[in-house]
Amino acid sequence: MPPQLLADVERAGYYPALVVDALRTAVAGQPVGAHLVHPETTFDAEEVRRHVTVLVTTPTRLVVAHADDHGPDDTSPQPYAVCSTESVPLERVHSVVVSRVVTRPAEHAVGDVPAEVSLTLGWGALHRVDLEPASCPDPDCDADHGYTGSLTGDDLTVRIAGAAEGADAVAAAEAFARALSAATAR
Repeated sequence: MPPQLLADVERAGYYPALVVDALRTAVAGQPVGAHLVHPETTFDAEEVRRHVTVLVTTPTRLVVAHADDHGPDDTSPQPYAVCSTESVPLERVHSVVVSRVVTRPAEHAVGDVPAEVSLTLGWGALHRVDLEPASCPDPDCDADHGYTGSLTGDDLTVRIAGAAEGADAVAAAEAFARALSAATAR
């Protein structure tokens, strides 16, 4: 494992030993190319939950590791963490979508770091179906026209905001997107 990847996982501060063990298993001895470590904290009315997502490229695969914590529940009387990994052959990654949010776009210069980046990766494992009632142009029609909708491949989206994580984290996400795009273009 590259020292910078280990340092980034450690800096994320979210069960680094667990995450590194999971990555070592998933990488299976292959050399690591690019990586992105994205810690995230979510808040709801009852609890604070932490997550970390780590994306790694090897010469043949995209490895995705995700860890999150859980409070005591029916499966465990004590708090616990779950770390899952998925290894995707690079030839299966069919889309790398990078959405950039830029404030004051008229002043944007080539090379400026955006305010936010969302990286959406698709490899066909998950699809989202968005349905809504179909309608017709007749305002007096009360017939049931069924449903219409769209099917979207949406295996993973990672959102990095400069306001929350800093400009360096946004730049790192763009660098990972460039590396993954190059690796999947072969």
